[in-house]
Amino acid sequence: MNEEKPTLEAGSKTGDVSRRNALKGIGATLGATAFAAAISPLRNLAKDVSPEEFFQKHYQELDDDEKTRVIERLEAEARSEYGAEVQIRDHRPIPGTRFVYAINLSLCNGNGKCVEACHQENNHDRATNQSYIRVLEMPNGTMDMEQGNTTYDHAVPAKGKFYLPVQCQQCDEPPCTDVCPVQATWKEDDGIVVVDYNWCIGCRYCEAACPYHARRFNWEKPVVPADDVNPDQGYLSNRIRPQGVVEKCHFCLHRTREGRLPACLEACPTGARVFGNILDPDSDIRWILENKRVFVLKEELGTKPSFFYFFDK
Repeated sequence: MNEEKPTLEAGSKTGDVSRRNALKGIGATLGATAFAAAISPLRNLAKDVSPEEFFQKHYQELDDDEKTRVIERLEAEARSEYGAEVQIRDHRPIPGTRFVYAINLSLCNGNGKCVEACHQENNHDRATNQSYIRVLEMPNGTMDMEQGNTTYDHAVPAKGKFYLPVQCQQCDEPPCTDVCPVQATWKEDDGIVVVDYNWCIGCRYCEAACPYHARRFNWEKPVVPADDVNPDQGYLSNRIRPQGVVEKCHFCLHRTREGRLPACLEACPTGARVFGNILDPDSDIRWILENKRVFVLKEELGTKPSFFYFFDK
């Protein structure tokens, strides 16, 4: 028997929807045992969640005044918990824009500067050295990600190897959004798949559904020294995420929706990364897609990634 999920369209109004109501709804849908297992990481977090956060509406239901109040609360929390003055903005998609990424695997040498830049830009927990990017050292002759290694500590590039950076592929048919029982993650008009971290219940269904292993779960409250906090933040991007939620790459939307480049691209010393608006016929990314033999990871799954790879030869 097929069960229908409640839907939330952008800008819709379905009444006073809160995380509490959503939790009650999915509890009935999943059944007591499955629901208890899904939210088990959150059991010890309830005491740390303010009433304002717990009863906050879904992002797509917030009006401008409500968003302003939510952002002011989050900025105040950053001052209180991290000793940092931050500016959190609500960056919206640019009309007529569809963001696409490509990587020249002939140029990537596994130096890891993109990983470091992502870690710093996105206010990741410093102790875990987390990043949204993994650079796999791959044996020549295969694109099977399972044969890749991310723990290499030798000089790069190594003989007989090539390097495959993997992050969120921003799929056109994202399996991660389909399985979210509270619709805390969705794809926006410019192609970026986003997460409302204040709506996520930490069930990790999306993490399990992603075939690229591109989502991360915050097991601990992030520890970021005040001097390390990047104050330029977006509500749907690099603000410090709470414990108990899933997070992912968002193409640095707090930068790219302002006409800047992703931090990982700016940090790449080899020029392997190309990013831009595929709808712009004069963009570098459009030229790459029209003139290079590009491919995507796990094409057979039908996820239709917006992340491409190519070799010079």
